[in-house]
Amino acid sequence: MLLLIAGLFALFLLVGQPVAFALGLAAIPVFIFSGTMPPTVAVQKMVGATQSFPLLAVPFFILAGNLMNVSGITERLVRFSRLLTGWLAGGLAQVSIVLSFMMGGISGSAVADASMESRLLGPSMIAQGYSRPVTAAILAFGSIITATIPPSIGLILFGYINEVSIGRLFLAGVLPGALLTLVLMATTWLVARHKGYAADLAELPKRRELWASFKESVWALMFPVILIVGFRFGIFTATEAGAFLVVYAGIIGVFVYRELTPARMLEALRASVSDLGMIMLLIMMAGVLGYAITIERAPQQITEFVTTLSENPAVILALVMGVLVVSGMFLEGAANILLVTPIIMPVVTAAGFDPIHMGILMVFLINLGGLTPPVGVIMFAVCGILDVKTGAYTRASMPFFLALFVFFILLILVPSISTSLPRLLM
Repeated sequence: MLLLIAGLFALFLLVGQPVAFALGLAAIPVFIFSGTMPPTVAVQKMVGATQSFPLLAVPFFILAGNLMNVSGITERLVRFSRLLTGWLAGGLAQVSIVLSFMMGGISGSAVADASMESRLLGPSMIAQGYSRPVTAAILAFGSIITATIPPSIGLILFGYINEVSIGRLFLAGVLPGALLTLVLMATTWLVARHKGYAADLAELPKRRELWASFKESVWALMFPVILIVGFRFGIFTATEAGAFLVVYAGIIGVFVYRELTPARMLEALRASVSDLGMIMLLIMMAGVLGYAITIERAPQQITEFVTTLSENPAVILALVMGVLVVSGMFLEGAANILLVTPIIMPVVTAAGFDPIHMGILMVFLINLGGLTPPVGVIMFAVCGILDVKTGAYTRASMPFFLALFVFFILLILVPSISTSLPRLLM
């Protein structure tokens, strides 16, 4: 039955079915032929998958991100990022990476961040002499920072589906996100020096300019601080933090920057409904398939199979991570988290690994798959916007792939990078 489910899922993807429908249709044989439950249970599981308080964090953070994009906060963060890093080699490229780090506390989605920056900074980078493939590679790889630091939608979904504390996952992503930013900035600097890309600013910014830009951006920069303090002192949960950010973004947009008009509010609501519809449909269908494979004991069978190959935790971890990289090449990040991680989490927890540490590693790897051929969603979003062929993008991405490989090995070897803040603050 498990082989039939996997075969049907692959077949539906090959014939062009959307991932959400492929997930739901692949589960049909369990409900029709197993004889263990009526088909109406599938509908109940679809509805039940949406009835979760932690899951409310997803629409709140999506709406908050869209509100900040239309209220002038993003533009101010771009100006502040330019002053901070525009004087480095490859200045405008450095701006995109720092912006991804700052925007991580706003959009929470790697695909959304990559798409936004491709439209916002891509044309300017190309006009300054950056090749299109290098521009696409920098913008795509910078977006993975957004998927790592709070309030990453990927971390929310991982915590929800695997019953891991979302607040602890948020805190666990802070240090890896900051370290990843530094790694990508260093790689961009080396690439820029090698290709002769100039700085965006001719000289270091004056302190007066930095201070003025900081004051303009401080309302956006304050939220990650509020998030960490709120979790540390138990002021709010991840869901309540999302609701707070919606109100916060609305107040700043209307009363401070005075750019959040009714028309822009409607634009943000439309974008949020579209984004949320896609994610919730995936969650509903993944709930059906997840229940089906649980009935067929897939997690237990996979755990038993992996442990027969090796009982060495390092080998088990390598096998699991390999599965995630491959699945990430073919499945969109949210679908991957909802479908694959519940199956392999029992394997790594049985091997003695910390669920919080594994959450950061898995979400990072799944989003890394979005940067790679043949079906990387982030790759296609950036290449489509900037009109870049995937072959040229892949060649330009090699230095960044190498940098992320080194970063990932460091995350594995030093778990405290992920686990120190949750242990200290929660």
